[in-house]
Amino acid sequence: MVNDPISDFLTRIKNGYMAHKESIMAPYSKMKEELARILKVRGYIAGYKTLEENGRKTMVVTLKYKGLTGAIEGITRVSKPGQRIYEKTHKIPHVMTGYGMSIVSTSKGVMTDAEARKAKLGGEVICKIW
Repeated sequence: MVNDPISDFLTRIKNGYMAHKESIMAPYSKMKEELARILKVRGYIAGYKTLEENGRKTMVVTLKYKGLTGAIEGITRVSKPGQRIYEKTHKIPHVMTGYGMSIVSTSKGVMTDAEARKAKLGGEVICKIW
């Protein structure tokens, strides 16, 4: 059993890129689907889909490459189950001076740091991606 499913999901993506896999599989959850949706919209992954076998849902994430290098260079989990990190709008961190992004869980849903600043919403900083 995994104590932190979001961290497990992000690690699977990072390890998939390091091993030059075409796609990775992970257990399904709504939060992971929202993370995958944001990553797809921002161009960090090629796509994702959900499969159901024997009553269990699974996500298949198709990874995206730029030549031989992966679209994601690094992923860092910020807020963890033992230490939640909440930030106000003006304190949401900029990642690599704008080359990366943070994903924030707000009262209006999961969104990128730029979207949260534009909507003037703070929330839990889930991860940083560059």
